[in-house]
Amino acid sequence: MFSIIFVSLYVENKKTFLIHLIMKPTLLLLAAGMGSRYGGLKQLDGLGPNGETIMDYSIYDAIQAGFGKIVFVIRKDFEEQFRSQILSKYEGHIPAELCFQSLDALPEGFTVPEGRQKPWGTNHAVLMAKNVIHEPFCVINCDDFYNRDAFMVIGKYLADLPEGAKNKYAMVGFRVGNTLSENGTVARGICSKDDAENLTTVVERTEIMRVNGDVCYKDEEGKWVAVADNTPVSMNMWGFTPDYFDYSEEYFKGFLSDEKNIKNLKAEFFIPLMVNKLINDGTASVKVLDTTSKWFGVTYAADRPATVAKIQELIEKGIYPNKLF
Repeated sequence: MFSIIFVSLYVENKKTFLIHLIMKPTLLLLAAGMGSRYGGLKQLDGLGPNGETIMDYSIYDAIQAGFGKIVFVIRKDFEEQFRSQILSKYEGHIPAELCFQSLDALPEGFTVPEGRQKPWGTNHAVLMAKNVIHEPFCVINCDDFYNRDAFMVIGKYLADLPEGAKNKYAMVGFRVGNTLSENGTVARGICSKDDAENLTTVVERTEIMRVNGDVCYKDEEGKWVAVADNTPVSMNMWGFTPDYFDYSEEYFKGFLSDEKNIKNLKAEFFIPLMVNKLINDGTASVKVLDTTSKWFGVTYAADRPATVAKIQELIEKGIYPNKLF
């Protein structure tokens, strides 16, 4: 179902009205992660004064930014808890749908390798929404606090796309120095861009932290490599159009056909893997939308008290109401 709004434009000196349809983008929330670093179902952890979760704040921000629908990708085994604890609160505020990520959700002709337990990764999770999203959409993690401005920026980009747009994607680029945890390493997609602000490469780095004052990532050989504090990174906040599903479906077959990905029981089909291919092939462009915002989230249990305090501070500043929904 499409989310649309009607805008009436009065044409001067003529008693005519032009009805213009503007497509409202959809927000796709990836909530199927195991929560391995923090422990437990961190997506359902209440951090606000009334038990609000980080994704409650994301959804509130998305509504303010003009998004018309939300879609969650979750694991089937916590559907009941998710529906009662999360989904019910959005009724009357914004349409919501669920879809499920599972190990055996594979293209025809492929089977789960023996011993595989880890989910197939973020881009596999995105693929699960193919049948319920038919408009421009933004992908986010459920356990990252992105802030209002990020949603406004990407929401406007997606809403301004012409009808039927293809191959013109976007991502919100955070400055790596603003996205670290004080309690351990974080995983980020380190980005490069060209003079037109289009993404040229994104490399997933699974261990990033400050080492002797410098932001560093650990390379393939286990060595720390320093990068500038303002290096743009992906916080998994992407803007796509539905054609992205078709590319992903096809490339996932290639991923599964590669013997090294089958032998490696932890190999993942990351969003940056797909994006890099589309950029390198010249198929698509990805506009890097700048933000100076400071990320916060709960990568580790020790991050929780600071995140609760930051949310309270935003409430006291009037950015959020005391009770969201």
